[in-house]
Amino acid sequence: MNINEILERLGLHAKNKGISTGTEWLFSSGKDCYESYSPVNGKLIGFVEAATKNDYEKVIVKAKETSLYWRKIPAPLRGALIREYGEVLRQYKDDLGALVSYEMGKSLQEGKGEVQEMIDICEFCTGLSRQLHGLTMHSERPEHRMYEQWHPLGVVGIISAFNFPIAVWAWNFTIATICGNATIWKPSEKTPLTALACFNLLSKVLKKNKIPEGLCNLIIGSVENVGIPLVDDRRVDLVSATGSTRMGKIVATRVAARLGKSLLELGGNNALIVSEHANIKLAIPALVFGAVGTCGQRCTSTRRALIHETHFKTVKNALLKAYKSLSIGSPLDEKNNVGPLIDKDAVNTMQQALKKIKQEGGEIIYGGEPLDNEGGCYVKPALVILEKIIPMMKEETFVPILYLMPYSGSVEEAIKLQNDVDQGLSSALFSNNFIETETFLSHSGSDCGIANINIGTSGAEIGGAFGGEKDTGGGRESGSDAWKAYMRRQTNTLNFGDSLPFAQGILFDL
Repeated sequence: MNINEILERLGLHAKNKGISTGTEWLFSSGKDCYESYSPVNGKLIGFVEAATKNDYEKVIVKAKETSLYWRKIPAPLRGALIREYGEVLRQYKDDLGALVSYEMGKSLQEGKGEVQEMIDICEFCTGLSRQLHGLTMHSERPEHRMYEQWHPLGVVGIISAFNFPIAVWAWNFTIATICGNATIWKPSEKTPLTALACFNLLSKVLKKNKIPEGLCNLIIGSVENVGIPLVDDRRVDLVSATGSTRMGKIVATRVAARLGKSLLELGGNNALIVSEHANIKLAIPALVFGAVGTCGQRCTSTRRALIHETHFKTVKNALLKAYKSLSIGSPLDEKNNVGPLIDKDAVNTMQQALKKIKQEGGEIIYGGEPLDNEGGCYVKPALVILEKIIPMMKEETFVPILYLMPYSGSVEEAIKLQNDVDQGLSSALFSNNFIETETFLSHSGSDCGIANINIGTSGAEIGGAFGGEKDTGGGRESGSDAWKAYMRRQTNTLNFGDSLPFAQGILFDL
């Protein structure tokens, strides 16, 4: 695999502009640049110009202007544009997937899977563009009709994180676009080149269809120069932010201060319950992939394994065997199971977390240490046994640490342990017992936005609404009726009679 050839095919250079209005690339008005280093080998991939506040102002003006044009385009025609982008992504799937792997550090299979997720959401939105439906209701007044309809919001701001550098943007951008909005994307500064590559491909489609500047915008810059202005701007009708709970609370507070709308996808501290009625052969691979996939840097990564005491020793030994067999190295080599963390700061975060875990009484039975691989971002995934809840267990460290904790008694005991954290994103129960599975999925069961039976916590299909409760933010993206967050609801009542009755039987005579 020749990375330089891949970069060239994706339209990337040694130094790149970091501001796009969809069909045009703009020079930054400042002098700062971001350096993108690969966690795979520590090598510099390229430079990206950093935007200033003045650059942001140019972009938002274009976006607002073009949103007025785009909202008049019939939704099925908007969907046709997204379908064309999906076709382009198919052509560049291998190259873009390899770049995701090289710049972010996830396995090549996961990198290609992320691009496939983009292709899938493009297909989903093509059909969705013909189904932006409202309801009709019976009026209490004679010769009246009531219904609701959905209109575009205007401008949607998208803030995404490094761990899914392009798929989460695609979830938001595609749905926002078919709903009639313009978008402004602020990607993570840790993975800017994948964002640029996506826009190079998108630009082909926009130019072919003669779409004016400002419909789809990209701006790479700091929190101070881009993030805060985007969040505080009344011209931005919805801010969709993916990242840490700490970041989400800042976004939510600032957007609420201007009575704006926010859609938050934040942290997860996901548990997988192995019941006494579990199929252990199914549970083990789900636990391993959930914990070490993307080197533990998914919001849906499995952080806690709650194991019935009858299976604890069996599961522990099976996990030890599996962890010892993991092949750790370059994610571009498909023989490897685990790639690097995003950067050396993440390695240090893991070491500090393990130190606290030991201080709080956790027993590290395997892994955790940094590896002397090229680039300095590789670690051994860690297994930790807990006999009781400790403070660190309630934190999302975003590194490959899996807590193993036994429970006794009924599945309700395990559910209570699972729910006893601030986050509420993903959850899973492995059980072949009908009463246990239905309890887990009931009102008194899992309090997470995602609850799975006999599959792991990690990985989600685009057809279902994705998101969680509590400190996860409460937002929903991707499938089901998540599109409603990107539109405004309007209730309409029509009088087709020759009298004017009032609601609730109120009489008003003149």
